[in-house]
Amino acid sequence: MKVACCSPELNVPCLGTPRTRFGSEEAHLILQKCSNFKQLKQVHGRIIRFGLIYDQLLMRNLIQLSSSYGKLNYATLVFDQLNAPDTFTWNVMIRANTIGGSPKMALLLFKAMLSQGFAPDKFTYPFVISACVASNALDLGRLTHALAIKMGFWSDLYVQTNVMNLYFKCHEVDDGWKVFDKMRVRNVFAWTSVIAGFVACGSLDTARKLFEKMPSKNVVSWTAMIDGYVKHERPIEAFNLFERMLVDDVRPNEYTVVSLVRACTEMGSLKLGRRIHDFVLKNNFDLGPFLGTALIDMYSKCGSLDEARKVFDLMQVRTLATWNTMITSLGVHGFRDEAISLFEEMVKANEVPDAITFVGVLSACIYVNDTQLAQKYFNLMTDHYGITPILEHYTCMVEIYTRAVELDEFYTPGSALEANHDVAELLHKSKLTNIDDIKKLVQKQYEDLDASELVIDHSSMSSEPQLSSSRRLHIDIGQTST
Repeated sequence: MKVACCSPELNVPCLGTPRTRFGSEEAHLILQKCSNFKQLKQVHGRIIRFGLIYDQLLMRNLIQLSSSYGKLNYATLVFDQLNAPDTFTWNVMIRANTIGGSPKMALLLFKAMLSQGFAPDKFTYPFVISACVASNALDLGRLTHALAIKMGFWSDLYVQTNVMNLYFKCHEVDDGWKVFDKMRVRNVFAWTSVIAGFVACGSLDTARKLFEKMPSKNVVSWTAMIDGYVKHERPIEAFNLFERMLVDDVRPNEYTVVSLVRACTEMGSLKLGRRIHDFVLKNNFDLGPFLGTALIDMYSKCGSLDEARKVFDLMQVRTLATWNTMITSLGVHGFRDEAISLFEEMVKANEVPDAITFVGVLSACIYVNDTQLAQKYFNLMTDHYGITPILEHYTCMVEIYTRAVELDEFYTPGSALEANHDVAELLHKSKLTNIDDIKKLVQKQYEDLDASELVIDHSSMSSEPQLSSSRRLHIDIGQTST
C-alpha cells in the first residue's frame, strides 16, 4: 500500500515524518477528523507503517468507521489483520455486519468466534440475536438463547428482549410470551416489544390488554398500538387511542402521525386526512421525506392531486419514494405531461429511478395512447438503467398496445382485464425486453380473440374507496400544540 506522509485533505499537522511522533494517541485523534473513506484509508496506511495494527482499540475504530461508510469488505480486511481479536472486537465486527445488511456473515463470525475459543459476553448475544431476526434463523436463535442461559447472561434485560423479539418475528408466539412472562424486571422497552410482537402476529386484543397493563407508557408504546390498529384495518380504534394519547399529554412523533395519515388513506377520508395535516402544521412537525411522502400518497388516493403536489413542492428533502409516489400519482390520474416532466426533473436532480418509477411513467403513457413514448421509456428503463421489467411494466405495455391504432384489426379497446393480464403474465414469464418482440407477442395472442373480450377500463383501476356513513369519524385531533 502506498501511503503519503502528509495529506492536506485531513487538515491536521504533518504526521509520520522522522521528526514527528505518530503513536496510538495521534492515530485516534486523526481518525476522529476523517470525513470520508479516502481519508480513512490514508490514516490506515500510516497505522500499518508505524506498526500500530496490534492496538485493538484503534482497529475497532477503523472497523466501525469503515462500516459506517458502507465498506464492510474493508472492515473485514482490517479485522483479518488481527492475530487474536478480543471479544469486544468480535462484537464490533458482528454488529457491523448485522446493521450493515449482512446478517448471515454476522452469524458466520459468531460461529467462528466460538470455534476459536473466544467467550461471548452480554453484548455479543443481542447482536447475534438481531442477526438471527434479520435472517429468520430461528434454530440458531434457539441455540443462542440456550447458550446465553448456560453462560449466565440470561438475566440481562437486553438479551431477554432481543430473544423475545426473535420468537415473535418468527411467529413463535408462545415462546415469545414465555420469555416475557418469566422476566423478573421489565422496562418500557420490554413492554413495548411484547405489544409490538403480538401486533405483528395479529393478536391485537391481547396486545391491547397488555398495553392497558403497562405501568408507564411512552410515545413508542402508544405508536406501536396505534400503528397496529392501522395495519390491521381498525382505524376507528387507532383514532380513539390517539385521542387518549393527547388527553394523557403524550406528544406524538412523526411515526404516530404517519400511521394516522395511512389510516386516512385506507379509509379514503380526505376530510380526516386534512385534519391530520392541519395537526401536523399547528404542532410544527418537520415535513421530512417520511411524513411528506405519506401525505402525498394520502391526498392522491383520496382524490386531491393539487394538495398532493403542494406538499411535494414544499418538501426540502425528497427520497426516491417521494418522487415515485408523486410521479405514479400523476400517471395513474392521467396527467401524462406532468408525470413525464417530473420524471425528467428527477433525473436532473441525480435521483436514480427504479422499477416503481417506470410503472408511474408507463401508466402516464396509457391515457393518451402514446405507443412511441411508452417504447422510449421502456427502452430507457431496460437499456440505460438496466432494470429488469416486472409484471406491472408488461401490464402497462399490453394495455398501451391493445389501445394502439396498429392493432385495431384485431380488437376494439373496451373491458376484459383478465385477457390483458394473461398476456402480461406471458410477457413476464418470457422476460422479453425487445419492443418489437413484445409487440409481436401481443399481436399473436390477440389475433384470434373476440374483440368484445378486449375492452379495458383503465380508469376503474384507480377509483378510490368511499367511506361509509357508519365509519365517518368526528374527532377533535387538537387545535393547539400538545
